[in-house]
Amino acid sequence: MADERSPGAGRAQTLALQGVANAIVRVLLRVPVVSRGIGKRLVTLYVVGRRSGKRYTVPVAYTRHEGALLIGTPFGWGHNLRTGEPVEVRFQGRRRVADVVVHTDEDAVVRDYAVIARDNRNFAGFNKIGFAANGDPDPADLHLAWAAGARSFHLRLR
Repeated sequence: MADERSPGAGRAQTLALQGVANAIVRVLLRVPVVSRGIGKRLVTLYVVGRRSGKRYTVPVAYTRHEGALLIGTPFGWGHNLRTGEPVEVRFQGRRRVADVVVHTDEDAVVRDYAVIARDNRNFAGFNKIGFAANGDPDPADLHLAWAAGARSFHLRLR
């Protein structure tokens, strides 16, 4: 079967006005009462650029899985997280420290992206992951996400 995907298939892309949306979400995640609602799916990461020293404040979706917060991204800020180096997060309105385990190998990323996609259809759509008739994420789409640079992170809150 020929692959009829567009050249950007498998790649997540930022949305129009993503910066504005992120700024609004960051503020909402700081409000304790509001953060209890939207914080059931979102966490803010405080990431420092490894070379530039630039500070990134990134709201991202997470899935609770095996005692950790599971996050996936293909975007550059993810390259600044390292296994064994803690990261600051805002989780349910409170700023905390989390230990990080980074996965970049295909098997782990595909497995983690499947878990996140099953839990969060918005994540799946954003990352162009379709679903089979039985409800499982499409293995080809999961592979394309990994091939396009996706990585996954397990965060354990302290």
